[in-house]
Amino acid sequence: MSGLHSLDEVRWLAHADQRLGLLPTLGGGVAAWQLARPGGGWLDLWRPWNGQTPDMYRLASFAMVPWSNRISGGGFTQGQRHHPMQPNREGEPYPIHGDGWLQPWEGEAVAPGVFEMHLRSDGHGGNPYCYRATQRFALVEGGLDQSVAVTNTGDEALPFGLGLHPWFPRTPCARVQASVGGVWLSGADPLPVGHSSEFAADWDLRRGIGAQGSFIDNGFTGWNGEAAIEWPERGLRVTLSARDGAPGAESPTAFCLVYRPPVGDAFCFEPITHPIDAFHLDGRPGLRVLAPGASMVLHAAWRVQAMPSRG
Repeated sequence: MSGLHSLDEVRWLAHADQRLGLLPTLGGGVAAWQLARPGGGWLDLWRPWNGQTPDMYRLASFAMVPWSNRISGGGFTQGQRHHPMQPNREGEPYPIHGDGWLQPWEGEAVAPGVFEMHLRSDGHGGNPYCYRATQRFALVEGGLDQSVAVTNTGDEALPFGLGLHPWFPRTPCARVQASVGGVWLSGADPLPVGHSSEFAADWDLRRGIGAQGSFIDNGFTGWNGEAAIEWPERGLRVTLSARDGAPGAESPTAFCLVYRPPVGDAFCFEPITHPIDAFHLDGRPGLRVLAPGASMVLHAAWRVQAMPSRG
């Protein structure tokens, strides 16, 4: 994506002692999600955008549609047809995070505290996907309800997936906890090379892991769709409840991803409907083959809670 954007393009939504800054024209991304401080001002729940860079990795969050994370092999085969795909981010050898984040969306407030964005994509960048996507954000008492939905508007069935990519402020005591069953181990690139139900001590999401620690860019399996991100020094916790599937028939999302870089001001906990490179894993776990006209959706209910402060 070229050209600079500015704070003038942020669409602010305020409700229930929170505010949300949205960027329809910058990939349908989020500039900030903030909680009102009792004494005035705002506290960032997601790492905020700086108001300048067009680099989507510096936003507070963005949606991943019509697939999540990386696809190897120069594309994928569906039925008897190979669909070639090209890398879509500088320095990244694989197409990553779909193509919705690379296109401008249209959006508007539809009710107090509620904003919707829409995208119609037709073979962006030579991709085989034609789809219609909708994001919905609703500030509610105690948190944020968020969803991303996609409908296959093409003329052939294709595998689809969804994800959300929020960045959380990395404080010294920040932690994340989630009930998971296993983890995809990866090589250097980092595509999955094997699956394990054993966890290194600082990878064990079941007991909670710190935002500081060894490098993680891995998908976890057997997730029950519930998670908690905590900042003990702030006396604050954000919980997540995620579900996905066909509209009206969702179940807890079974996959999540943790991105914990060696340095930086943020880390990621991502609800996703399928693991990294699911297109080339046995059974294509989590991918939904959507016939023309069929849809799927990912819901995320974020809730903000007080926790005992450590002073």
